[in-house]
Amino acid sequence: MHRSAACRFAVLIAATFSSFVIPAETQLPQLAAVSVSSSCITHERDALLAFKHGSTNDTIDLLISWQPRQDCCRWAGITCSNQTGHHVVKLDLNGAQFSSPPLVGQICPSLLSLRYLEYLDLSTNSLEGPNGSVPEFLGSMKNLRYLDLSYIPFSGRVPSLLGNLTKLEHLDLSFTLFVGRIPPQLGNLSNLRHLDLSWMRNTYSTDISWLSHLQMLEYIDMSNVTLSTIVDFPVVVNLIPILKHITFMSCSLPSADQSIPNLILTKLEYLDLTGNNFGHPIASCWFWKVTSIKLLFLDKTYLDGPFSDALGGMVSLQHLSFSHNGNAAILTVDMKNLCELESLNLENSLSSGNITEFVEKLPHCSSSKLSFLSSPSNNMIGMLPNNMDHLRSLVTLILSNNSISGAIPSGIQNFTSLEYLRFSSNRLSGQIPLLQRSLRILDVPMNFLSGHLPWGFAAPNLENLILSFNFITGQVPESIYLSWNKFYGSLPRWIGDLVNLRILHLSHNMFYGNIPVNITVLRGLQYLNLAANNISGVIPASFSNLVGMTLKDQSGTDDSYSTLLAFDESQDTFSLVMKHEVLKYGSHGVVDVVGIDMSLNHLTGGIPDEIASLSMSLNLNLSWNHLSGKIPENIGSMKSMESLDLSRNSLAGEIPRSLSDLTYLIYLDLSYNNLSGMVPLGRQLDTLYTENPSMYYGNNDLCGPLLQKNCSGINTPEQRNQQECEKDADQVFFYYGLGSGFVFGLWIVLFVLNIQESMENCLYRPCWLVV
Repeated sequence: MHRSAACRFAVLIAATFSSFVIPAETQLPQLAAVSVSSSCITHERDALLAFKHGSTNDTIDLLISWQPRQDCCRWAGITCSNQTGHHVVKLDLNGAQFSSPPLVGQICPSLLSLRYLEYLDLSTNSLEGPNGSVPEFLGSMKNLRYLDLSYIPFSGRVPSLLGNLTKLEHLDLSFTLFVGRIPPQLGNLSNLRHLDLSWMRNTYSTDISWLSHLQMLEYIDMSNVTLSTIVDFPVVVNLIPILKHITFMSCSLPSADQSIPNLILTKLEYLDLTGNNFGHPIASCWFWKVTSIKLLFLDKTYLDGPFSDALGGMVSLQHLSFSHNGNAAILTVDMKNLCELESLNLENSLSSGNITEFVEKLPHCSSSKLSFLSSPSNNMIGMLPNNMDHLRSLVTLILSNNSISGAIPSGIQNFTSLEYLRFSSNRLSGQIPLLQRSLRILDVPMNFLSGHLPWGFAAPNLENLILSFNFITGQVPESIYLSWNKFYGSLPRWIGDLVNLRILHLSHNMFYGNIPVNITVLRGLQYLNLAANNISGVIPASFSNLVGMTLKDQSGTDDSYSTLLAFDESQDTFSLVMKHEVLKYGSHGVVDVVGIDMSLNHLTGGIPDEIASLSMSLNLNLSWNHLSGKIPENIGSMKSMESLDLSRNSLAGEIPRSLSDLTYLIYLDLSYNNLSGMVPLGRQLDTLYTENPSMYYGNNDLCGPLLQKNCSGINTPEQRNQQECEKDADQVFFYYGLGSGFVFGLWIVLFVLNIQESMENCLYRPCWLVV
């Protein structure tokens, strides 16, 4: 059945159903009181049900609450008003929140029955009228104040009948498939405040004078509507006194150099002319007189020449984007008074410039708001000034692909919010200064930077570090602290080349694969944290090579190892998970941190005995892995151990008695393994158990006085194995005896039978003749 016929049939069915329902309600008042609210207007409910039946597919059950005997004022997307006698005033079925259009089908004319409807939003659905166009009956819904048909695949021309909706205040037809001329009848919508005709398939207008009739208009977007013959655009919009938002992107507007003798457009805050190839001097543009503008977008307009000095007086300006304009403009305007400016984007637009002068002319305000500054590929020369305190609020600074020389100023370390720093492809030289911990991207390749990296560099949120094609020398910093990020892949083998590394903190990322054996050649490594990754494989036995964690290393420590680690004393801290707590150390305290944390991974195999040689380790956390085998018998050699966590593994066997030798131990967790036998005693272990009885939980075969569990009544796995062996031996002896007895009994029977036969023969001949 054709969809329009189906829709008409649905209207008929709904009306017929209503004629049967009403008597039923009369006959069953008790049911009517329960299931049908008196606030629902019956014929409006029927109209909505007809609309529902016109939808051939409700992919997410958006209309599942629309049931015949329910109160339509409580249905999803429906709003009724007490002021109109409980009539439906709002129908909102916007599908933008869903991954695909929820409703498919036809917009039924039953909606005409909703005479009090003021708000209709059918956007982001696959609905249509006859032949895929807007249904004509919408032009008769003259009570509408809000109409949103955006993202619906309507075809054909923009319907002129929409000009009949004179009460309309909001009209959105964006991202539809309309073609052809924009009807001037839209100028009849004198109450319109919001008009969006953007990004339709192929629309145009040769006369926009009708816009001047929309004296209440505050927002207009006609992006992608071809306006190539319109020369009076600024004159027309200047006649709309309360207009605040203008977006005319990619409209093929021929020019913006018209003059406005009498400026009426004093409330304009947002102007976007991106993608219009003006190709004339930027200083001649009409909008420089509009000092109320807060957001100005002029990307790909190919305006050239020097900026108008009027820019310096646009004190309301918050965002200026002038990018990809062919390097033909010049910006020497003094912008010191633009205290509201938050972002300035000039990428690939300036013909030249001096970075020293440019930076000096940026806003100088007591509370600067500038957070984004981008001026790459602009042929800028000169040096960055040492004093850039007026830019301390920057979050993003991009000056790539210029000819800037000199050093990166040390004052940049005062940019406390800086996250993205891109200086690639310049002529910068000297040493990279100490930068803020807030940094996420440091991109400085293809310069002439030299010297060693800053010892105080620590950026826990770092995502990209690009230093290639420079002359950086010296040692790599002694610490790498990249925890709590989203790094993935196998652990890089080049880590083994960082011979001076003392701290490697890569926890809470997504690294996978085995632990590279060459990490164990880092003889100075004092703290290794690989926790909360997806690392698998076995723990290398060569961990014994980490002499920075052993007593024998202390006598041979040179001056370089006694240097404080790479943390700024004033603000930086180092986090360490120990005793199930996050401990924070200041810069001086870090030198005392020695340990290994590889918890929350997928490690398998046993704990190598060699790990016990790390006698200076304060913390060993291997919990939440898949480790098996026994706890090393020589674990007591780790005399400095303060925290030992081997919980949540599959370790078996007895707890080594040498554990009682760890006199500095203040935290122990061996819970949820397969340990067995007597729990070792000792003053330290007894005290730890008193403070934390759960440290042995989940090991059902443990026993001893400490657990108040007699070992004589418990068979440990070893005892059970011995008993099984003894049982097996008894069974062997039993079956051996049984077999031997059977053979011996059979021999006796045969012997007796043989003797009996011999005796019978003796009755007839001498027994000595019997053979």
